[in-house]
Amino acid sequence: MTPAPVARTKPVVLPDLESLRCFEAAAAHRNFRIAAESVALSPAAFSDRIRRLEEVLGARLFERSTRRVALTPAGERLLPQARRCLEEARRCALAVSGRAAPPFALTIGTRYELGMSWLVPALAELRAARPERTLHLYFGDGTDLIDRTLRGRLDACVASLRLTRTDLEYAPLHEERYAFVAAPCLLSARPLARPEAARDHVLLDVHADLPLFRYFLDARPGHEVWAFGGREYLGTVAAIRHRLLEGAGVAVLPRYFVAADLAAGTLVEPHPDAALQSDAFRLVWRHDHPLADELRALGDALRQRPLR
Repeated sequence: MTPAPVARTKPVVLPDLESLRCFEAAAAHRNFRIAAESVALSPAAFSDRIRRLEEVLGARLFERSTRRVALTPAGERLLPQARRCLEEARRCALAVSGRAAPPFALTIGTRYELGMSWLVPALAELRAARPERTLHLYFGDGTDLIDRTLRGRLDACVASLRLTRTDLEYAPLHEERYAFVAAPCLLSARPLARPEAARDHVLLDVHADLPLFRYFLDARPGHEVWAFGGREYLGTVAAIRHRLLEGAGVAVLPRYFVAADLAAGTLVEPHPDAALQSDAFRLVWRHDHPLADELRALGDALRQRPLR
């Protein structure tokens, strides 16, 4: 019997590294002209690279208009894979050449207050320790930072959110402790010794979910009811501190952030013996990030710097 012919599958056409480099630049800059300059190509040659890559992959990677460039769902899926591929290609070249470590950049997201008080002062020292590493900062809130990290728009973020996702990894940095505070003039006029007195006060927090006050409330006995007379949502801890100093309300804030105020007596704790729940700052990144080892090393370096 004559054997049946073996079915041959069509070979997969692989994208070339230069096209992936152009794709990564366009995804990072969200502007084709700027991205073309970053890889030393003319705008026409750059657009042709992207077009050929889309043809090879059989998918549209960008939605372009006169005002914006955005990744399509296919582009979002490709971005972390492309970055991993480019990083491995750089490692291949390094392994053969024996040269010093090539330069690389990481974009780290952070809350504004933490970034200005802790990360920005650390940049010079971190650069001196690793000259080949450039750190860029992006300021946002917790939800935005995690979303951008998951989408590959940030390499990592510093967050104190409780993390349960399996597609994220993190390096612990510092414990974050909290204090329930108010201006002394406010408490002298309206004491807050008992939960029932909350009706005479305004609670300040970042948004309606009360993420800060819950560090106090979740540590209290279950029968206590803290029904405040009003609430005010201010978006950032800096704005909350400003309103606290004006005597506008009471709030829970990170202890490091109000340490100087507590020491000076411009803010006081209505329940100084209360044990609030704590959290931890973490450096968070996608589990498949091609520079995961470098992010762990960055986490180790940041852990050596005390919170301010």
